[in-house]
Amino acid sequence: MEMTYTLWGAIGIGLVVGFIAAYLIRGGGVSRKIRAAEKEAGRMIENANRQAATLVKEAELEVKDRRIKMKTDFDIETKDTRVELKEIERRLSKKEENSERKIDQLGRRDRELVKKERRLSKRENKVDHLEAKANEFIEEQKRQLEKISGMTTDQAKELLIRAMENEARYDGAKLIKRIESEAKAEADKKAKNILATVIQRYAGDFVMERTVSVVQLPSDDMKGRIIGREGRNIRALEAATGIDLIIDDTPEAVILSGFNPVRREVARLSLKKLISDGRIHPARIEDVVKKVEKEVGVVIQETGEQAAFDLGVHGIHHELIKLIGSLKFRTSYSQNVLQHSVEVGFLCGIMASELGLNAKLARRMGLLHDLGKAVDHEVDGPHAIIGSKLAKKYQEKANVVQAIAAHHEDVAPTNVYDFLVMAADSLSGARPGARKESLENYVKRLEELEKIANNFKGVSNTYAIQAGREVRVIVESKKVSDEQAILLSRDIAREIEASVTFPGQIKVIVIRETRAIEYANK
Repeated sequence: MEMTYTLWGAIGIGLVVGFIAAYLIRGGGVSRKIRAAEKEAGRMIENANRQAATLVKEAELEVKDRRIKMKTDFDIETKDTRVELKEIERRLSKKEENSERKIDQLGRRDRELVKKERRLSKRENKVDHLEAKANEFIEEQKRQLEKISGMTTDQAKELLIRAMENEARYDGAKLIKRIESEAKAEADKKAKNILATVIQRYAGDFVMERTVSVVQLPSDDMKGRIIGREGRNIRALEAATGIDLIIDDTPEAVILSGFNPVRREVARLSLKKLISDGRIHPARIEDVVKKVEKEVGVVIQETGEQAAFDLGVHGIHHELIKLIGSLKFRTSYSQNVLQHSVEVGFLCGIMASELGLNAKLARRMGLLHDLGKAVDHEVDGPHAIIGSKLAKKYQEKANVVQAIAAHHEDVAPTNVYDFLVMAADSLSGARPGARKESLENYVKRLEELEKIANNFKGVSNTYAIQAGREVRVIVESKKVSDEQAILLSRDIAREIEASVTFPGQIKVIVIRETRAIEYANK
């Protein structure tokens, strides 16, 4: 391109010079100038031609150089590409060989699989044939066994199931015995240490109180004054207190009868004040009863507050405090319920501290556990459930409500605090001298315990000892094994729980012995 531009430039210069020469010829007409101009123009054209030829040669050389360079670059690139193509061709050739080899292998495998499939098909046919023969043989054996044993298949199954069940019970009993032995070895030791610590640390007063139902009179003449003209005094006293007054032949005594222990206490104090004052008439009776009711209310409040203070329990609703205080006038098996509740609270707290639990919470549960006994003469249902409803009503925590409801297992225990309250309640009630029963009820309960145990199969003798706290059951060694003895003790304990009402707990011991007897003769 550069050479072309240079050539056209030279031609342009020549044309300009020609125009100038023509102009000079036309204008001047002088031949000398024309010749000089022609000579100059020829020289300039020759120079232009030489320059053009030089430029053309340079351009041709440059083109050749570029062509050589481009060819060299092309050869280099082509060489690399040829090397890459050869490498690709080599890999493709190798892959093709591998593919052919794999195809051959797959072909061989397919042929082998076809052969194996044929062999398996033959074996399956053979197995089906053998299975059919085996089923026929089994059916024949079943018929022969039914004929020989005289039992049907269902009867044989039932017999086998029963045998397996007995074997499972036997194995289960052995496992229970082993687990209990291991657990008792550790649990008895820890429980004894905790209980010993609890008993040593708690030293409460164990004074049993009864609700006073008899008021002593200074003389039998006082009976007439209490009755009043046409019985108006006794009717006024009964109407004001809600308690029945029984005036009989008992010398110098009046019997108070009523289900509400607080009302009985109000009636007792009111009657004592009227007797000491000597003024007995309906108006005076109403005034005295109202005054005594206030006094007893104050005593109940102070008693409940003192019980909570002694246990270090705070924040109890004032209505619950009143109910706790009213337990002072309530007894259970001649044991004062308030003292029992305080005692259970202390025992719960000590055991909780030994176990690393919240002792304050445990004491609260123990104090409130018999709350329902304050109103169980007015409300139907177990006192544990009644007490839990009262605690819930007055915004006690859910775990406290649960412990109250579960301490006699009216509700299933769900946490360790429930069992603590149950244990403390049993300790307090089962302590020697804590509770009293009539001789008739005592003997009746012992007979009932022995009767329950004697009803079980394999029992030869039963003895209720330790004031009914322990039942020893002697079994026949030929009818009851060691493992069955474990299950028998559990069954007897469950039956006692379901049939007998008792405080605390009853220990059931099953004794099985094998005697070998021989005689020496001369």
